[in-house]
Amino acid sequence: MKKIFLLTLATLTCTLSWAFQREIIAVHSEAMNKDIMVRVLLPDGYYSSKESLPVVYVIHGFSDNYKKWDENANVGRFADQYNMIIVTPDGGYDSWYFDAPEDPTYRYETFISKELIKYIDSHYKTIPEKKMRAITGQSMGGHGAMYLAIRHKDIFGSVGSTSGGLDIRPFPKNWGISKRLGTIEEHPENWEKHTVINVVDSLKNGELNIVFDCGYDDFFYQVNCNMHEKLLKMGIAHDFFRRPGNHSWGYWNNSIQYHMLYFNNCFRDIK
Repeated sequence: MKKIFLLTLATLTCTLSWAFQREIIAVHSEAMNKDIMVRVLLPDGYYSSKESLPVVYVIHGFSDNYKKWDENANVGRFADQYNMIIVTPDGGYDSWYFDAPEDPTYRYETFISKELIKYIDSHYKTIPEKKMRAITGQSMGGHGAMYLAIRHKDIFGSVGSTSGGLDIRPFPKNWGISKRLGTIEEHPENWEKHTVINVVDSLKNGELNIVFDCGYDDFFYQVNCNMHEKLLKMGIAHDFFRRPGNHSWGYWNNSIQYHMLYFNNCFRDIK
């Protein structure tokens, strides 16, 4: 049975009125033996319709939580605009969405790719097929989205990243990564195995729909450009865009609009 703490949001953005519904739920993780908070954003009329819908998982960055995409970027509007379900789970303060080899209490890869997907598909009217399931996020969440989608290509059909840390190796002292992987000096193998730019080696063209972007003034700009170049050399089709901006919600608020349009086109097989 769903644990629902709060229901229904009506909000006004520009001249458009959005009437999407917000549910805040606790999903139990057996892997971590705790409840994880999650927001589920549903299109207006969801409960009066028999239609099953595609799902986009939107994951947050370092030091944020499950509320931030809803509060800072109003992602629920896309539930109404594109008639989809949007799920924003908590990913911990600094999990990086690994099953952390140096901290067995952090198993966010297992939680999102197995436990959360199973819960959402069993409690909501989803279309439980990979082609109707996408994941994206910003910063740590951009890394996490790419990491999870590439490692679980049987689960996700589309993936995005905005300002993502797509290569963590240049940042060995930052954002708590060493707490999850060990220091890069003592455990270099963990850093090599858990950085997206290496994980992508397992990807074949056509296995995932990929969209990612970064602002020119972002500290992750170069690693995103490196990822783009590597995908080109590998012959992996993807959408990559860069534009003025830095590592901020002002940038992500704009970027997420393109990701949602991209996913909607993928769900409807619009090329």
